[in-house]
Amino acid sequence: MTVWEILSLLGGVGLFLYGMTVMSSGLKNAAGDSLHVILEKVTTNRVLAVLIGIVVTMLVQSSSATDMMVIGFVNSGLMTLAQAIGVIMGANIGTTVTAQITAFNLTALAPALVFVGTVLYLFLKKPLVKHIGAILLGFGMLFVGIGLIKTAIAPLAQSEGFIRVLSALSHPALAVLFGILFTALLQSSSSSVVIFQAFAVEGLLTYEQCVYLAIGAAIGSVMPNLLASLTTDRNGKRTALLNLYFNMLRAVQLLLIITIFPVVLDWIKLLSPGDVARQVANTHTIFAIVAVLVLLPCSKLIIKLTYLTMPLLPEEQRQKEDRRLVFLPGAEQMVPAVAVRQAKLEVERMGKIARSNLTSALEYFFYPEREELFDRVEETEQTVDWLDHTISDRLVTLRSLQLPERDVFLLSRMIRVTSNFERISDHAENIIEFAQRLKTDKVTISDAGMEELRQLSVGVLQCLDVAMDVFETESLKRLPEAEELEQNVDDMQAQFIQNHIDRLMQSGCNPLAGVIFTDMCTDLERCSDQALNIAHALRR
Repeated sequence: MTVWEILSLLGGVGLFLYGMTVMSSGLKNAAGDSLHVILEKVTTNRVLAVLIGIVVTMLVQSSSATDMMVIGFVNSGLMTLAQAIGVIMGANIGTTVTAQITAFNLTALAPALVFVGTVLYLFLKKPLVKHIGAILLGFGMLFVGIGLIKTAIAPLAQSEGFIRVLSALSHPALAVLFGILFTALLQSSSSSVVIFQAFAVEGLLTYEQCVYLAIGAAIGSVMPNLLASLTTDRNGKRTALLNLYFNMLRAVQLLLIITIFPVVLDWIKLLSPGDVARQVANTHTIFAIVAVLVLLPCSKLIIKLTYLTMPLLPEEQRQKEDRRLVFLPGAEQMVPAVAVRQAKLEVERMGKIARSNLTSALEYFFYPEREELFDRVEETEQTVDWLDHTISDRLVTLRSLQLPERDVFLLSRMIRVTSNFERISDHAENIIEFAQRLKTDKVTISDAGMEELRQLSVGVLQCLDVAMDVFETESLKRLPEAEELEQNVDDMQAQFIQNHIDRLMQSGCNPLAGVIFTDMCTDLERCSDQALNIAHALRR
């Protein structure tokens, strides 16, 4: 093989990979945000999740891209592992479409596709048309690259040394291992399978070798997800592990099938006799479908294996317990009057979580060495957000039922209260950010200022406790006490800010620390405002 042929081969691979990237980017841009919306709507229905995974991966032409989106959603709490595994399985089917497309010999049309795509992309201004141009351009480049690869490797069919190297891949274990390593290097199973197709067309690889290489490629495709998960939290890492375990089990399953029933490969070859490229593509697709059909019913066991590998930490277990409905798991099946009372208990539970989050934030502010509190507050804030949306949706559903006027009034006020609790938790997040800024900028609030913030914090928590008691007991007897406590907080805020100004005038306070002090006073005062709203919620 000459230097020119080696360069042609490398250029063909590069052009093919770049074409895949351009086409994938064009497809994603043409689809817009709809891909993210589709994935966000995934339900606990595993079959629907698989179908969504297939569709999204067919659109972006990359199972890795779909899997990375899934990792992001699980990492942010928008999706559970039970939902993610269905999408991951579907992505493994959707990615086989690339090999089906490249099995068509469209090399002769590739230059025309490149030209048309370039014209649409460079000379037309409408975004959608430009995206379509990018799709055609990438599609054409993909086939030009395949053409270069085939031309470059043709002389290798006469090379005894190269044939001896490839003959080692006749051993199934070596072929699977090579498929893993080659795909991990390319970071794309669809790309590696297409390259194996090209080698098979030129007679350098047998169909059987391509089968084992494709099985290894499925495992190697997980490499981008494993790398991406390094920057995520434990749930993101679990999602990558879930993908790895699925593909490893898939490989074992397929190896067992073709070892015990080798005639299966003969049946697949009969679907397209004499066309090895199509045979490889069909095998890739059929094996992916079979793997999903067999392993989908076992998805809970795969998830369990993932949790055994990376168990829930105590704080994760607490978060899991908090982020669910305890009193309203099935409000639609309850007697309406009972559902209303259960809804109130759910709102009260949310309030206690929000109150606890505010307490944790204040502890972190005054004792910043307790680093674990920072993560706890952020995680709890996400839980409160989830509860706010979920409970509000259930309350709106209950309002559509035939209810007495009093219950309708109670439900409408509970919606307001959930919003108040959510805002209190938002302020808790602001407070830990204030503490973080103090640490990062290495400034401190004066002792007098810290003492004033402690007094203000105590006053806010007292006001919140009384307000929650008024709401929980549905008694207005303590409402004047809540109003008085809230007024005391207002008075303290005004006085403390004036004290702060006096300290600034006397150069007794760092200016940056003073800004944080003022913001802290404001946030605490707003927490007391939210508390008073809660106390007044049931007042007609």
